[in-house]
Amino acid sequence: MARTLTLLGLESSCDDTAAAVVRHSPGAPPEILSSIVWGQGALHAPYGGVVPEIAARAHAEKLDLAVEAALAGAGLGLADMDAVAVTAGPGLIGGVLAGVMCAKGLAAGAGLPLVGVNHLAGHALTPRLTDGTAFPYLMLLVSGGHCQLLRVAGPEDFTRLGGTIDDAPGEAFDKVAKLLGLPQPGGPAVEAEAAAGDAARFAFPRPLLDRPGCDLSFSGLKTAVLRARDALVAGQGGLTVQDRRDLCASFQAAVRDVLAEKTRRAIKAAGPVSALAVAGGVAANAVIRTALQAVAEAARLPFAAPPLELCTDNAAIMAWAGIELYRAGRRDGMSLAARPRWPLDTRAAPLVGSGRKGAKA
Repeated sequence: MARTLTLLGLESSCDDTAAAVVRHSPGAPPEILSSIVWGQGALHAPYGGVVPEIAARAHAEKLDLAVEAALAGAGLGLADMDAVAVTAGPGLIGGVLAGVMCAKGLAAGAGLPLVGVNHLAGHALTPRLTDGTAFPYLMLLVSGGHCQLLRVAGPEDFTRLGGTIDDAPGEAFDKVAKLLGLPQPGGPAVEAEAAAGDAARFAFPRPLLDRPGCDLSFSGLKTAVLRARDALVAGQGGLTVQDRRDLCASFQAAVRDVLAEKTRRAIKAAGPVSALAVAGGVAANAVIRTALQAVAEAARLPFAAPPLELCTDNAAIMAWAGIELYRAGRRDGMSLAARPRWPLDTRAAPLVGSGRKGAKA
């Protein structure tokens, strides 16, 4: 019979150092007892993006402190944990390695089982944590390094229906923000500018909508923004505030339209599912969320979207994924390896292209 499980989770795949404690009793909703997330924005700001070496060093310096804070926040000690879950990939290898080594030390020292979690699975299983969504469901995983449409039938059962063949949407948001002189991370900055912009001013392309299937592309859209910016600069000697807002709004609308249409196609391809879910950093974008909710309503499917704090990288979703995997019988020993790439659907051919967190597996 299933029993109550309490897991410590660690996350360090990019530029957020995170630790959390999650508890689940069968028949009851999961409880996030604590969640600590320390960003590295100030460290990377001078460079206009995440510097892997700086990120890895910061993780190594802060992971043990984040664990202490998470345990203190939950009012528990290591002896109260049933296992330690850690992101073992995909991601920036230095950061992933820092997390895996910290988790190994904690597990060995406390005599606890170790569970290695795929970072993407952490996001893909989030609707189970927040909404109790039943398998199988359709998941749009959309973030800075990844974009995939997945049929999720179990904690290790993922079928990829489509994915990006080049830039991920969040990556495109970051690059567009940089083109327009906006701060990083680019997603929130572009969304804020777009709120006062005219989304119809620039006729940006909707890549791959003229082709069948659920694969996506955003590199050409980013290039279209660059060309529109350059044309404005050449014609009038610079960008006005309204120009920037309109560029952001038109770009955001194009991303929204592509994601909505590809999701409609994925619903048809997925077969019977319990819900449409969205997760990952770009899921925090209100315009994109609203469009996806409309897609779900049109298909008469429940729509599951996590709270904003669980959209971006955090350890609570990794601890929850660890609980799901632990219940499924997964245990990893001291041979657990850090992996820069780790596909969810091992049966599918790798997608062309790579981003900040590796190949679009």
